[in-house]
Amino acid sequence: MATNRTGSPRGVAMPAEWEPHEATWIAWPHAAGDWPGRFGPIPWAFADLVKKVAAGETVRLLVNDAAHEAGARRHLLRQGADLGRVDFRRIPTDRSWMRDSGPIFVRDGSGRAVAGFRFDAWSKYPDWRRDARVPERAASGLGLPLLPVRRGGREVVLEGGAIDVNGAGAILATEECLLHPTVQVRNPGFGRSDYEAIFREVLGAPCTIWLGRGIAGDDTHGHVDDLARFVSASTIVLAREDDPSDPNHAALSENRERLASARLADGSRPEVVDLPMPRPVAFCGQRLPASYANFYVAGAAVLVPTFNDPADREALGILGELFRDRPVVGVHALDLVWGLGTLHCLTQQEPSAA
Repeated sequence: MATNRTGSPRGVAMPAEWEPHEATWIAWPHAAGDWPGRFGPIPWAFADLVKKVAAGETVRLLVNDAAHEAGARRHLLRQGADLGRVDFRRIPTDRSWMRDSGPIFVRDGSGRAVAGFRFDAWSKYPDWRRDARVPERAASGLGLPLLPVRRGGREVVLEGGAIDVNGAGAILATEECLLHPTVQVRNPGFGRSDYEAIFREVLGAPCTIWLGRGIAGDDTHGHVDDLARFVSASTIVLAREDDPSDPNHAALSENRERLASARLADGSRPEVVDLPMPRPVAFCGQRLPASYANFYVAGAAVLVPTFNDPADREALGILGELFRDRPVVGVHALDLVWGLGTLHCLTQQEPSAA
């Protein structure tokens, strides 16, 4: 079968996050166990996130039932969010990590579709069955096709936080997350070529840039959205840890070496820009995956997690220089990161139809 310029035989591609959005998908929180002992401020943090995203686009807000929706409305009204831009959807969830369980949208010449990847709670947790149905229900609610994603006769497991695309044929992923033979194995027996074929055929990305390990404290076992992100078709920001005694130093240095020899789909080398890491963030003796790379490119602004750290200002300045078409806004994330994720982990973009 002939392929299009994206490399996909289906003519399908996943747009870059900075391309125009129809909406952003967020799931209103209810799983208190994700923030044990500190759930109280979480609905307020979500209300602030919804308010900031809704300033520039529709937020499709998933709620479990009428009571859950009523609670969300109360928080949003008190936060001053524009409810006219909040599209409440009664789609029950187990948890609120929309980047991973939410719909991954793709686009072709005839319109949009949802890629039918399977979600299994990072091959680690037992609560996933409601989350696993979110893409199917999202596609049905929007009247979009759900594209089956199968290889070797079985459904393919993939979380949105495990990948990052530039919308021009290249994709970032880590070996730790997708190729480790024994820890949180999403697709047993899959190798590098299996994933590369899926990325090419389903996401329109014939060029995979493989990084090594993720950051300390990440219970997804190496999601790329905590360490490296495309900020344009040709530019990647990469987290940097200068302290040689920090466990992130070696992993991030090795990823920098890999990017030094990386090539994009057109054969050019990407520009790599360092993004600092905050000082280690811990709670109850547990290292948390605090990273400025977990930003979200919304329509109205680039929303960047901040951690009351001296490096906050530096990270915001770097991203402000890279994103000239919209403001870069810091969002306090010390409460959110206790759930082992922040802004990018909680959001999933729905690209515009055109």
